[in-house]
Amino acid sequence: MLSMQFGVSAFGVVTTVTAFMIGLGAGSLIGLHWADRVSRPVAIFAGLEISIALYALLLPELLQTAGSWVERLAGQLSLFQWYGLQGSAALFLLAVPACIMGAGLPLMLKATGIRSSLKKFYGVNTLGAALGALLPLWSLPTLGWTTSLRVVATLSVAVGTGAFILSRLAETAECLPENKSPRVPLRSVIFYAGIGAASLMLEISWVRLYGMVMLRTEYVLGVILAVYLLGIGFGSLLAPRLAKPWLFVLLPLAAGGFVLLGLWELPAVSAWVEGHEFRSLAGALWSQALVLAACTLPVTLILGAWLPLLADRLGDPDKSGVWLYGANAIGAGFGAMTAGLVGIPLLGAPATVAVSGIAFAILGLSWGTSRHAWLAIPIFAGCALPLWHLPPAHELLPQTLVGSRDLYFYEDIISATHVVQQEDGQRLLLTDLQRMDASTDPAAVQIQEDQARLPLLLHPAPHRVLFLGLGTGISIAGSLAFPDLERNAVEISQGAIFAANHWFAPANENAMHRTGVYRDDAKHFLGATHRHYDVIIGDLFHPDLAGLSSLLSVQQFQRVQEHLSDNGVFVQWLALNQFDSQSLNAVLRGFHHVFPQAQLFMDGMHLALVGTKQEFAGAKAMAENLRRLSESERQSATGEEGIWTWLGRYWGPIPDSVGPVQDEWMPFIEFRLPRARYAGDLDLKKLLAELLHQRPDIDTAAKILRIDATDRSNFEHAYVASDLVTRAWIASLSNDDAKAIRLTWLAYQANPRDRWIAEGLADNMLQLLPQARRQGLSERAALLRILKIDPVHTETLRALWHLERSMGNAPEAERYRLQLLAISPLDSEANMPTTSPR
Repeated sequence: MLSMQFGVSAFGVVTTVTAFMIGLGAGSLIGLHWADRVSRPVAIFAGLEISIALYALLLPELLQTAGSWVERLAGQLSLFQWYGLQGSAALFLLAVPACIMGAGLPLMLKATGIRSSLKKFYGVNTLGAALGALLPLWSLPTLGWTTSLRVVATLSVAVGTGAFILSRLAETAECLPENKSPRVPLRSVIFYAGIGAASLMLEISWVRLYGMVMLRTEYVLGVILAVYLLGIGFGSLLAPRLAKPWLFVLLPLAAGGFVLLGLWELPAVSAWVEGHEFRSLAGALWSQALVLAACTLPVTLILGAWLPLLADRLGDPDKSGVWLYGANAIGAGFGAMTAGLVGIPLLGAPATVAVSGIAFAILGLSWGTSRHAWLAIPIFAGCALPLWHLPPAHELLPQTLVGSRDLYFYEDIISATHVVQQEDGQRLLLTDLQRMDASTDPAAVQIQEDQARLPLLLHPAPHRVLFLGLGTGISIAGSLAFPDLERNAVEISQGAIFAANHWFAPANENAMHRTGVYRDDAKHFLGATHRHYDVIIGDLFHPDLAGLSSLLSVQQFQRVQEHLSDNGVFVQWLALNQFDSQSLNAVLRGFHHVFPQAQLFMDGMHLALVGTKQEFAGAKAMAENLRRLSESERQSATGEEGIWTWLGRYWGPIPDSVGPVQDEWMPFIEFRLPRARYAGDLDLKKLLAELLHQRPDIDTAAKILRIDATDRSNFEHAYVASDLVTRAWIASLSNDDAKAIRLTWLAYQANPRDRWIAEGLADNMLQLLPQARRQGLSERAALLRILKIDPVHTETLRALWHLERSMGNAPEAERYRLQLLAISPLDSEANMPTTSPR
């Protein structure tokens, strides 16, 4: 819920864990004071458990009310004030049930009437918590969010009802007699609270690190939390009956050592995940959970054993244990907050893990008796120094990023941003390591620039544009041909803003200098601003990540609609390879709900959802827009493809359908997509075939777009060409290369100006170059034919450059090199003209 509301998964995790742990700790201390004064502790426990269930059912309404209230204040608050207010409201609302849960431990300890039962209760309760953390991995994608909540509430009612029945049967005489709570040394309370703070700093940092190298989904937290709780539960149950003095030397040293060892193992874990193929989501979760357990279980076993051992050492282990448990949990809550707001932003996740490990050793040794053991602390610090920063990207992903080098890294609680340079000189923008946002490869540059071209072409005279998402800034470069255009962009990642301004400036034509960039959350920005825009563009992103899917929700589309000018246009781009049919249709239904006249365009394998404030103007608006531009501006505005190529990419209105939509309070796609990916349901071939099937015929399309009779032939050629090239892609995905080549050639004959068609045909011809040589065609002649098809085909230009150099024709070679460099300014070989030909 909080990930959807904040739009940032990690921020929701920190808020939830902080509220939960502080509530548990405070509740246990309150319950300890209360337990001495009640005669029927099990009945009280039953009432508390049922109240938690009722509160859980009310919580969505409470959070929705609080969220609406906070959203109305967006215009009066900065982004971080807004986050702070949201976090405060969530902390309060979540801490209430957590406090009630915490009170259950001392009540049940009193009810047993058996001394020294703390470690059993603590251990069994924590093992149950581990199972509870795994339950959503099944319930969320299978039952949905609302039903899952009801199932959990029903379990709580069942527990409460069972406890109430037991309370009627049990004899209160078996309860422990009333006695005063023992005096626990303040020093031990403070130190054990510090252990709690270090343990949750460690867990939050683990969520970031292992979330980067393992499953990039909503399910990561469940797996990490389950493994974490499993170790604590077993550690408590397996703790020795008597606390030996040497244990208070061994445990802290072992805990700190295993934490640092886990950091050393991170590149190996990441490489294993990258190279392993998983056949189902369940298989991926179990396999990665086992690897995670190997890295983290030794530490969590020690953390679990610490409480019963220390409580036994202090005397009256049950009540001393509750005091320690309460202090530890409250410390853990503040530790989670410290990790999210201080540790990760200032030090980074690896350094925060290392600090946690050293803190375990220092705090734990305070209960030991060996002075020599303190000599291990400087050794630990020395071992931690090489682990202070995240390993290079090519070590974490040795297959995907082989030969690359890190140029820039920025991390905060929101995201971790990488800029890496590949061997060929092209740069990649990575968010949270495995998520590739954009590239400077020429084909990727065209995709990004087209994200601005189509929306701006569909407006008759755009003067103000807003980009929701910045990425590399290359998409903004696609807007530079439009005169008198005020450009604004909203981007939450400070790392992405810096990278666009510096590392991607050669590829985005320094477009950032002509753009007003707001570091803000899109939801907050739209709630805070009173401005309206002619064109709003929704960037491409990975929709299966928790929080990001809220950008495809009905509520987000409504916010955008409210900020469009009277004849405004909103275009939300979707990468088709990231969706299955069910998830895509859920987004389309939500978009259609907000924009009843919504239309579809398809550029390459990217779908554009087009919503308008008024009636869709079609070809008339595009023609009116281009008439006000000079000839050079028209060519640049259409990417040298012309108006008919873009109108030929029309794919019809969004059809009516029945089913779920993506809703901020009933999220669908981030739970559906991970299962679909591992089940093989992310079938691009199937999705393209479905979209092709629903595409309207030429007459219907011409009528919707309002194509004049005099322009009908140009439109038909472009429309048929986009149909043929889509069929060619389907054939290629079906491994029918001969059919794909034939269809691509037919598409080129229909519309040679379409760059996707020309590029595909040029690729095919370059692969068939040896065959052309065998038929007597010289290499130069064959390459020039390819270049005539696609004048900006980089590999053909490279081949001609090498050929002319090998033949000693320096002026011609230099001309081709400069052409290659103009298309791909970061190409490493083109930037080294003295390099020998391959």
